[in-house]
Amino acid sequence: MDAGSREENASKQKDEPSIVVIKDNNALVIHALDEAAERLGLHIGLPLANARAMCPDLKVFDADVVADAKTLSDIADWCDRFTPLVALDPPHGLFLDITGCAHLFGGEAALLQTLVRALARQGFAVSAAIAGTSVCARTLTRQASGTIVADGREAAAISALPVSALGAGEAITTGLRRAGLKTIGDVASREPHEITARFGARFFTLLAHALGHGDAPINPRKPLPDYIVEKRFAEPIATDTMIAMTLSRLADTLIASMEKQGKGARRLEAAFFRTDGVVRAIMVETGRPVTRSAVVDRLFRERLDALADPLDPGFGFDMVRLSASRTEIVVQEQRDLDAHVHDNDEIAALIDRIAARIGGKRVVVHLPQDTHIPECAVLAAPAQHHLAVAMQAAWPARAESEPPLRPLRLFEKPEPIKVPFATVPDGPPHQFTWRRAQHSVARVEGPERIAMEWWQDGKQLTRDYFRIEDAEGLRFWIFRDGLYEGECFDKEGKPIPPNWYVHGLFA
Repeated sequence: MDAGSREENASKQKDEPSIVVIKDNNALVIHALDEAAERLGLHIGLPLANARAMCPDLKVFDADVVADAKTLSDIADWCDRFTPLVALDPPHGLFLDITGCAHLFGGEAALLQTLVRALARQGFAVSAAIAGTSVCARTLTRQASGTIVADGREAAAISALPVSALGAGEAITTGLRRAGLKTIGDVASREPHEITARFGARFFTLLAHALGHGDAPINPRKPLPDYIVEKRFAEPIATDTMIAMTLSRLADTLIASMEKQGKGARRLEAAFFRTDGVVRAIMVETGRPVTRSAVVDRLFRERLDALADPLDPGFGFDMVRLSASRTEIVVQEQRDLDAHVHDNDEIAALIDRIAARIGGKRVVVHLPQDTHIPECAVLAAPAQHHLAVAMQAAWPARAESEPPLRPLRLFEKPEPIKVPFATVPDGPPHQFTWRRAQHSVARVEGPERIAMEWWQDGKQLTRDYFRIEDAEGLRFWIFRDGLYEGECFDKEGKPIPPNWYVHGLFA
């Protein structure tokens, strides 16, 4: 096929109307459509049967709501390069609060042109507008894409647009047209009480916001970080050396900004914006506020080296951003004379480095709990968030010249053992079988009776614990779950004999 034929075929395919349909009330309706379909008079919400009657050669595709939401979220991540305040306007829209950001891109017109062209290069058809209220901007995108409205000129900008541009729904739009109100200006000319009485307070609020009278707040997808620094590149970077150098310089700038206000970073995020629209974000957390750029640099190096999915630059990154989403005021401590402070700093730094490599949830400290139940006496908590508490925790002191009350190794779940006979009512066993090995009891200490917490839900039996040494010198911590007097009974009212378990091993 020659070049002319290919161009003619591509132009023909481009002019073919295409729609996306979705099931609504057991009927297929238009969910999205292209410009060719819109020129034929089709619109969102029109039943598929009516659309086929108007255009038999219509190309129809099924909607994939999950994939659409994922794509919209990816576009929102990419739009973070223009402003950190990006909100979703499902199913097809985004709100960008560009207050104070437009001058960084040469003004509002240049920013709008840059955004639309960049998304068009990625294969997206974009309608965009800038206005003082989010509802006015959304209204303009439906009928007057590319419009930039000055503050206070919202009403004049949308007065000539059809009422369907408000997006109030098919029922309200039809009602307005039947009442002879074809444009937004016609609706705005009516008295507020007339509009509210006929179409409801919600529609009147929508109209007021579109005209610039107040605005509904937008909810950004991500909370605004406390500090943000970024670096844009005229030529994309792709080498590990340039990426590491950029992060190091950004860390210097970020730490200097926080130092002026006496703060340190607890949660840091590095975002890498690829030229093809893909955004990769990497986060690290610290146990104590970080006030040195070298520490930030080292943590991100550890994190990047440990990634299961390596950072793929593709055709390069054209922007790198470093932000501190959680900061704390740095408390000054006496560090010259207190050796414990230096030790604590070294432990905290080690924990941060390990957490950067394997994840913060995998590095834990054990905290004592105020309970006498053995398996509940220790709580495993993330070390980065509970290091200070763990260092000040008061563990029970061991009595000198006395054997340990608790075993060195405590099983997470007690393991059952077979006891052929034991001294009744509360004596130890004479022998038991554990993991297919039989053990003869040589020495015994106990019992130590531990009653379960009666205020907890469920029936829990009383335990009698024994420290046991067998004939070979192995030492066990076993317990009888229940009493021989009978704490549990079967359906016939007969007592159920208690079970025996091994809970730990002494050294």
